[in-house]
Order: sequence, then C-alpha cells, then structure tokens
Amino acid sequence: MPDSIQVQDDVVERNLHGPIDHVDPSAAALFERNMHHAVFERLRREDPVHYTADSAFGPYWSVTKFKDIVTVDSNHKVFSSEPSIVIGDPSDDFQPPMFIAMDQPKHDVQRRAAQPAVAPSQLSDLEDLIRQRVCNILDSLPVGETFNWVDQVSIELTTQMLATLFDFPFEDRHKLPFWSDVATTSDAVGVVGADMEWRMKHLTECLEYFSRLWVERAAQPQTFDFISLLAHNEETRHMIEDPMELLGNLMLLIVGGNDTTRNSISGGVYFLNKFPGEYDKLRADPSLIPNMVSEIIRYQTPLAHMRRIALEDFELGGKQIKKGDKVVMWYTSGNRDDEVIEAPDEFRIDRERARHHVSFGFGIHRCMGNRVAEMQLKILWEEILNRFERIELVGEPERVQSNFVLGYTTLPVVLHAKQ
Repeated sequence: MPDSIQVQDDVVERNLHGPIDHVDPSAAALFERNMHHAVFERLRREDPVHYTADSAFGPYWSVTKFKDIVTVDSNHKVFSSEPSIVIGDPSDDFQPPMFIAMDQPKHDVQRRAAQPAVAPSQLSDLEDLIRQRVCNILDSLPVGETFNWVDQVSIELTTQMLATLFDFPFEDRHKLPFWSDVATTSDAVGVVGADMEWRMKHLTECLEYFSRLWVERAAQPQTFDFISLLAHNEETRHMIEDPMELLGNLMLLIVGGNDTTRNSISGGVYFLNKFPGEYDKLRADPSLIPNMVSEIIRYQTPLAHMRRIALEDFELGGKQIKKGDKVVMWYTSGNRDDEVIEAPDEFRIDRERARHHVSFGFGIHRCMGNRVAEMQLKILWEEILNRFERIELVGEPERVQSNFVLGYTTLPVVLHAKQ
C-alpha cells in the first residue's frame, strides 16, 4: 500500500502536470498542502469552465473565473442551492436542510427571520463588547514565548462572538467551535476517514442543547439573538417541530459565524509575516486596517467553494452545462483571477477596491454576517497595534483537511511587545 504522502504527491502531480481532462481540484490534499492555487491557476489559464468526469464526488463542473462565478452565483433561477452547498453528497444520508441550501421563497423566509441579529443597526451595540473581549484576550497572551495563535486568539475570539449572537451560556461557549468542527468534518468535503457515528452523536447533543434554549426563549419576550428571533418569528417558530431543519440551520449559523472569521484572523497574521513590507506599511499607517481586513478576507477566502445544481441547460464560457449537472464555484480561484484583480497573488493592504472579491458570495446567498466579521477583524488589529510591535511567525502553519473550509489548526507565533 502506498503511504499517504506518496498518494498526496501523486494527486498534486496529476493536477499540475497531467492531461487537463484529468484535473480534479476537489482533492482535499491539495488544500491541506496549500497547492490548490497552482491548480486553479492552471484551470483559469487552460480550461476556466472545467468538467471533471470522475471524482470522489461524482462528475462536476468547476467554475474558476471571477465573472463566471458571479454569473452562476447571481442566477438563482438556473442554478439551485438545493440540497447542499458543498461538493459532495453525504454517504450516510444525513443532510439536514438549512436555508443556505434552499431556494426561494423558503430561503428568504428563514434568512429574513435570523438576519436582525447581524443587521447594521446591531453593530454599534456589539462594537464595545467585541473590543472589551479582544482586549481581555490579547492582555492574557504570553509575550516572548511560542504559542498557538489559532487556539488562543482565533478560536477564542470567534467563540465569544458566537456565544453573543446565540445568547449562549458563556460557561459552555467552547461547545460551539467543537460543534462547528464536527459539522464540517465530513466525507462530503474530502475528510478522509470521517467517523459518521461520532459525528451524529455530537450533532445530536448540539440539537438537544439548542432545543432547550429554544423552549426557554419562546417563553420569554423576544430579544435579538438567533434563537429568540427564530422562535418568535411567525414563519419560523414551528421549526422546533422539525428537528432536522432546526439542526441544519444551527449548523449553518454556527459554521458561518465560526470558520470564516476564525481563519481570517489566523490568515492575517500569516500573510503579514509572508509579506513583511505590508506589515511595515500597517505599523506606519494604522488607518489602513479597514482596507487590510478586506484584503485578508480575499487572500484567505475562508470557504473555498459553493456548489449549485443546474435546473436547465446553460452555456457558460463556451461550455454546455446540462440540466441536473453539479456546478462548483471555486471562490478561492475567483479571488486570484488576474483579469479582475491586479497582481492577485500579492497581498497588498492598500489595494484599491479591496472589497471587490467573491469570498462573501453574491445574490440572495451573500454572507449574512459579513459586516460583523469585518468589524471583529478591524477591532482585533487596532488593539494588536496598540500592544505589540509585531507578531512573529516561528513555524509553518498546519492546515485543515478539507476542500471547503480553508483553515488552520496550528499557527506558531511569538509576540514582541511595543517598546
């Protein structure tokens, strides 16, 4: 039996140098080894709308150019989100419905019920709380010692934010990132050897916990947390009677509030170390922070892809997509498209139109909490610059095994205090 390293080497070699017809960018090994950008660069150049006939996830189309992604993402009449937004179908028939994987009108009803929790009017109320928490986290960090930034900052900050958005018992907040990891640990996104029985056990615990919160919130006056909003909305208050739909939407809101922000927090540290001239710019001009936040989110692209199913025949990029075909929009590729973004492989914190990226998606499924995510990153970097001369990367990161979540498990750093 070949070892896993040899298998991964073969996957990389086939995708980079094999016949174009055999290119399959869905292999999770490409993302875990940070080799996916080279594969997508090849597809954008040689075959921007690419058909993979044989993969672990069945046949599918890859859409790799910025403008083509916008075309697909914005056309909800032709490209359906049902029944899933990830490339693979579950092997265990466990696919709880969630509003991001629904079409209109049901999608709109459920999204509209939850959206007030992250509406712009809520941001000013959240800002002081986020800043206080950021300060507490940063002040607790060891200076001059190596530690894992992912665990002590990225996960902790997003966990506390999630607890606020759900009004989740603060002492149990660490259940939230755990459940998020369970939700995204699936063979449907390329995780090898995912234990479905273990996954079901913990997601059932998640459902039971939130069902208790739902009953409590429904009996109290409405507040602006996700559970209270859903429990009181006339069109979603019966969701408790459909446990799988409730679980699906919990998974969506937990993952959406956790993985994207958490991995951008880690990515920002990594990129500033890889592009030290940009770190110098930032220290010289902290007013660049808001623009840098958008550049981090583009460069990281926290979720690599979204999938759709064609509801009718459609021509895209000179290729004929047939009704029923699976179509995968590779956001991580669109964000490196040099026809739309100048020098896209460079990390530039003063980039013009930095918010012109595809990380948040387009159309009815555009990321609901994008402003909250940007605000967390903005406040974090303001407070980092107040305290530390720099955050030094002292080893290469370890990455998540997934073709969906572009994330980090380890980012070893040393903090240098401001003189």
